[in-house]
Amino acid sequence: MPLRVLLSAFAITALAELPDKTALAAVFLATRRNPWAVFVGAAGAFLVQTAIAVALGHALGRLPARPVRLGAGLLFLALAAAMLLRREADEQKEAAQRSAAGGFHGSAAAAFAVIFVAEWGDLTQFSTAALAARYQSPWLVFAGATLGLWAVCAAAVAAGSRAKATLRPEVLQKLAAGAFALAGLAMLAEGLRA
Repeated sequence: MPLRVLLSAFAITALAELPDKTALAAVFLATRRNPWAVFVGAAGAFLVQTAIAVALGHALGRLPARPVRLGAGLLFLALAAAMLLRREADEQKEAAQRSAAGGFHGSAAAAFAVIFVAEWGDLTQFSTAALAARYQSPWLVFAGATLGLWAVCAAAVAAGSRAKATLRPEVLQKLAAGAFALAGLAMLAEGLRA
């Protein structure tokens, strides 16, 4: 069970983050700044945001199991729909471009600020809260979700530092939406059985 929780949190979070505006912001930042500084700043922002999401989800998980499972299932279905309907957010790219701080610390601080703001109330934050509420294993969900975010961030920074080519987020977005829908349906079915 612990490995399943860790891997579920990792996979769901990483898949959801791939087409996300924060991953695209990391790519963009890495095309203009020190990639190590971008990763350090973004990783710090993801760490803080994941801790907030897990704390919220853990608190919700103290509620009766059936409503939490049904609510988490509905939330995942809503997130899948939102993921399919959302458009690419150019505001995050513009905010990163306007940030003019230099050097390693300046680049890390800029990356932290851009990612922290972009991630607030994001789909991955809500999905992490739902996973924490569902599994009642806050440390495993925290570790899995954080590692998932860091893995995507590392890939985005590497892609951004090597080339200025853009990713095709629409395909990844559809895959992530499908994963969210499947997770939501599974949680609904489990909630209805409880």
